[in-house]
Amino acid sequence: MLKNNFKRNIIFIFIFILIFAFDRLSKLYILNLAEINDSLNLYVTSFLNFYLIWNKGIAFGLFSFDQNFVYNFITSLILVITVIILIIAIKSKDYKGYFFLSIFSGSVGNLYDRIYYSAVPDFIDFHLNDFHWFIFNVADIFISLGVICLIFVEIFFKKENK
Repeated sequence: MLKNNFKRNIIFIFIFILIFAFDRLSKLYILNLAEINDSLNLYVTSFLNFYLIWNKGIAFGLFSFDQNFVYNFITSLILVITVIILIIAIKSKDYKGYFFLSIFSGSVGNLYDRIYYSAVPDFIDFHLNDFHWFIFNVADIFISLGVICLIFVEIFFKKENK
């Protein structure tokens, strides 16, 4: 039992490092491009742009505030929720732990930016003609994937209580 937990913890740490590093490297690359060009508005395809914005709100720029008290309160709340998600991931005995780990890893990536930059750099802009979805980053992708997988599991694989 202890050996299985050790192996699982090593896998968790490895996955966390991969997700966090992928997020950090993508943000650093975009920030360096923006610094070189004084801004960033890069057209990649007809439906994908890299356009740098600084998000002071929560997911997808919601609840953006300029007041320091509100920003610090939201950051503290995100920190508490992130710790709770880590605890759930560790205590989870099945594959759902990996979905919570994905959410946790993305959350730590964005939390790092909130503390270091006082905002989160978002830069992935998917659009269809003039309809633009929210601008997001790699950490947001992993958070969203984790949540979608958890919802999918709860809807389609939930054991019925008899």
